[in-house]
Amino acid sequence: MGQVLGIWVKRSHGGVMDARDRAELVEGRGLAGDATKGGRRQVTILALDRWRALTAHLPGPPDPAIRRANLLVEGVDLEQSRGRVLAIGDARVRIFGETRPCHQMDEACPGLQAALSPPWGGGAFGEIVSGGEIHVGSTVRWEDGAPGADR
Repeated sequence: MGQVLGIWVKRSHGGVMDARDRAELVEGRGLAGDATKGGRRQVTILALDRWRALTAHLPGPPDPAIRRANLLVEGVDLEQSRGRVLAIGDARVRIFGETRPCHQMDEACPGLQAALSPPWGGGAFGEIVSGGEIHVGSTVRWEDGAPGADR
């Protein structure tokens, strides 16, 4: 079992990401107040362990907030999670795929786009199948209970 370490809400596409202590995941829409609404990419999630492993060689190393994901989690492995359901507090997120790093990563930290290019290096994205309020510290776990799911 893991937990939420960070929550960020995007003001506009390509805009500033505001850190929050709590937020609401809205079924079929995404993170309340976030510029991205609807579709399959309603929320983006980054795993701290994977981030640290892939960025350790970069200067700093860089703060995970520059990845521009909505949620930073620890204690769950997002790799190969397509189709799985991630329980975040009382909310549920169906993972649709991996988030690929874009040119904005190199603008934030030279070399970051390449560092995050291995499969699932940029995290995952999904849709909210069951909404609810979340907060920093909310539990995170794979709902399917597959062996090794909570690494």
